Amino acid sequence: LSILLSLVLPAHSTRSPDCGGILTPAGLRYRKCRATPPPHAESVLRKDLMAPPAPAPSPSPSSRSQIVSVKVDKFSLTLIPDTGMRLSIEVDLGITSAPSTTKEMRLSILAELHVEMNPEGNLELLTSDCKPTLEEVQSTEEMDRSAPHKPSGLDVDKQINIEKICLEVSRLLLFPNERLMSLAAPFPITPNCQVQYLPLAAPMYSEQGIIISLQTTFQVAGTVIPLPVSPVPFSMPEPANSSSSHLILAFSKHFYSSLFSALEESGALNVSLLSSLTTATLAERITQQMGSLFQEDLPVVLQAVTRSSPHVVLEEDRAIVELFLTAQIGAGSSLFQSFLSVNVDVTARLHLSVVDTRMIISVAAIENIELSLASSDVGPILAALLEELFLPTIREEVPAQINKVLRQGVFLPHITSFTYTDVNITIHKDYVLIPCNLQLEARTG
Repeated sequence: LSILLSLVLPAHSTRSPDCGGILTPAGLRYRKCRATPPPHAESVLRKDLMAPPAPAPSPSPSSRSQIVSVKVDKFSLTLIPDTGMRLSIEVDLGITSAPSTTKEMRLSILAELHVEMNPEGNLELLTSDCKPTLEEVQSTEEMDRSAPHKPSGLDVDKQINIEKICLEVSRLLLFPNERLMSLAAPFPITPNCQVQYLPLAAPMYSEQGIIISLQTTFQVAGTVIPLPVSPVPFSMPEPANSSSSHLILAFSKHFYSSLFSALEESGALNVSLLSSLTTATLAERITQQMGSLFQEDLPVVLQAVTRSSPHVVLEEDRAIVELFLTAQIGAGSSLFQSFLSVNVDVTARLHLSVVDTRMIISVAAIENIELSLASSDVGPILAALLEELFLPTIREEVPAQINKVLRQGVFLPHITSFTYTDVNITIHKDYVLIPCNLQLEARTG
């Protein structure tokens, strides 16, 4: 897939996928019946097929036929590997003609569908071939007769325009295409940070399903921020066997590193930690001279900022984030006075879950904390005291504040009205796999 994308998009060598999804045959069947159900198909076809006919050049009402009923009997969408999809619709038509004669006709429509990228960069469902056929439905009595039966007598061929039918099929695609456009919408992470998933090319079709590759971009304060290109090209890992899940999402290690880099750029990972110490108690442990710097006993605060980009490591059943902070230790909240600078390196285990269409990322546990003095002019004897005094605060407050930033979750790639259920998250080396089912939200109003 990575080789194919490099051929399709030679002018954008820096564009590479970092996540994607496979819509399985099971998901295609669910999405087909939910996105364009027979009632919707019936309403679209009925609108024109049952429209009053144009006035005839000469008054001959007895020769005119009229479609009086339209009922979709069959509606199916089949995946064709390496090609696209095939839409099959069978419609029962009730047609009357003078003198009060009613016939039942069967309109069969076969259309070849595929997804392309339009000039705006959105995925669009199109039809490349459409073949409608019309035949008269025989009754049991007529089937007993040996004579062949073909539509005749009724002015059906003039009543049903073949090109008009194919136009109606194209109109059936307007509804799912509106939802496809919502795939590339920006989604909020924090008040000033957004995520957006951009399709890189038209999907590929395999026996496993429809494979879509995406590139993630992040915006901070409305501006897309540059992120390092993944050193290892990412391609969607196809399941070894056919999956019963509707959709399989995959996210690379680079996706998670980019996410935390965007949060760092937005300042969301800068934290202010209020310790249980005061300047008086700290002076008793570190240096008496420090106590004379402050006229009153003030709470000790750690103001930590990132000093380099976070790093995410994915292993089997394990996700780790490494944060590199510099903490200014000082006193006072309104008028902060720093008296010591400390480097804090935190290794934390991440927990991943999915709610609706959001991936909830939280710090499950701090696995390691390393403190080192940022100023070489301060004696190394302070290192042990710093760990004793500030490790409990860092261990408790850093996860709490990061989880507060991420509590709303990160929206997954999705289209309007669909949510995810029956989610099963598996962490592998260098990527996360999320098989899930689709569920159409109930309409309100």
